Amino acid sequence: MTIEDNIQHLLDKREEAKMGGGEKRIESQHKKGKFTARERIDMLLDEGSFEEFDMFVTHHSTDFGLEKQKFFTDGVITGHGTIDGRVVYVFSQDFTIIGGSLSETYARKICKVMDQALKVGAPIIGINDSGGARIQEGVKSLAGYAEIFQRNIMASGVIPQISAVFGPCAGGAVYSPALTDFIFMSKENSYMFVTGPKVTKTVTGEDITTDDLGGPDVHGKKSGVAHFIAEDEEEGILLIRKLLTFLPQNNLEEPPITECNDPIDRKEDLLNDIIPSNPNQPYNISDVIYSIVDNSEFLQVQRHYAKNIITGFAKFNGMPVGIVANQPDFLAGVLDINASRKAARFVRFCDAFNLPVVTLVDVPGFLPGSAQEYAGIIIHGAKLLFAYGEATVPKVTITLRKSYGGAHDVMGSKQLRGDINYAWPSAEIAVMGPAGAIEVLNGKEIHAIENDVERKKFITQKENEYRDKFANPYEAASYGYIDDVIEPRNTRFRIIRALQALATKKDTNPPKKHSNIPL
Repeated sequence: MTIEDNIQHLLDKREEAKMGGGEKRIESQHKKGKFTARERIDMLLDEGSFEEFDMFVTHHSTDFGLEKQKFFTDGVITGHGTIDGRVVYVFSQDFTIIGGSLSETYARKICKVMDQALKVGAPIIGINDSGGARIQEGVKSLAGYAEIFQRNIMASGVIPQISAVFGPCAGGAVYSPALTDFIFMSKENSYMFVTGPKVTKTVTGEDITTDDLGGPDVHGKKSGVAHFIAEDEEEGILLIRKLLTFLPQNNLEEPPITECNDPIDRKEDLLNDIIPSNPNQPYNISDVIYSIVDNSEFLQVQRHYAKNIITGFAKFNGMPVGIVANQPDFLAGVLDINASRKAARFVRFCDAFNLPVVTLVDVPGFLPGSAQEYAGIIIHGAKLLFAYGEATVPKVTITLRKSYGGAHDVMGSKQLRGDINYAWPSAEIAVMGPAGAIEVLNGKEIHAIENDVERKKFITQKENEYRDKFANPYEAASYGYIDDVIEPRNTRFRIIRALQALATKKDTNPPKKHSNIPL
């Protein structure tokens, strides 16, 4: 063969590889409203930046007629490229090739890019669309999954790991996304579950649909498995690109600071009046967040799950931060099991990747009741406490209104190494609210008063005395637990100044193999 023939042979093979499982299967993929593995990579990465690995890999199995089903890439596209000029590694499962099922060689391809991403310190993004393990390969495909899981574990807290589920993801396949930092799902074709509807029906007798068992609504609202639910794949990919604008390349780098045209001393007069005069009246904490961050841009994480607490990313004077905020507009902002888990995991992610944590506090306490106690609110609440106490990144906490009981301690308090703790004049920091406190402090006297009018008068008097003492931030400030009481409209400026002062903060934990967080 001549050199020209060799080159043409190469080009022909490349074209064959790019066709995946063939035109009919690509057409079938499109009919389902799904993009192909390569189309997804093209949308995700900067134009022309993708460098592919292992295009000519095929499986080497002969059982069950597999030797007749050989395709280049073997069902997964791998390589690296850039997003906004920053290097990322990517793998994209190809459903047009044997249903995207994972083989031994397929797993090796994924492991190769994960190893490379870890070596160079760059994020890894996995796009999942697979029928699961390649049954014809038996234990070799199971071993392949375990090899991937081990790399997810080693990369955790070292490089950002992002999973997009844009098709089926079932059985053992779900555990790789579960081990990553963020999971994206699309409303159109995504689902995740350990055991599918047919097996569920056989084993338990429960008759349930794919969507009801593991669709995006389930994992976005009920289980909390998914962090972002997109309308379609295109929005999901845009969200991934947006998320990366807040994250460093790895745990040894700082988050990317960008130029900010939003004045740092911008005052928001609406904040001076946002707290209702009635302490039991709700308001939307999102209004506070959007008014203080750069250009009102806030990327909320797990928006539909545990809505009594808000988590997400924003920037202050171009500096990326993680925000944790109680939401008085949902369950009064109380902390329950789901809210504690959600916020704890978010705080730990921020700490792993050098993102300061800004906490906005308005919390009446932990949710009472047997359902919470039986389900382990003690352990789950301790996760949030542990996350804040362990974190060494800059921590700025602002108490807006209520901060009662153990929930006060948990939400970035000074005693959990909060660096700068501010409070609004409306802050109430106490063991509990006035009604409960008076019952404990003056219960005998209250019940000894037989006249209803006199009893109510006495209760009102004692509650007012309690409010005078604790329904303001000055008692806590007198002990130095609050560093300053600030005017609400100046909150943005004070947070930015605090973050600037803490930019060179150094804090360490005692030497250890690893902590034993209350799981």
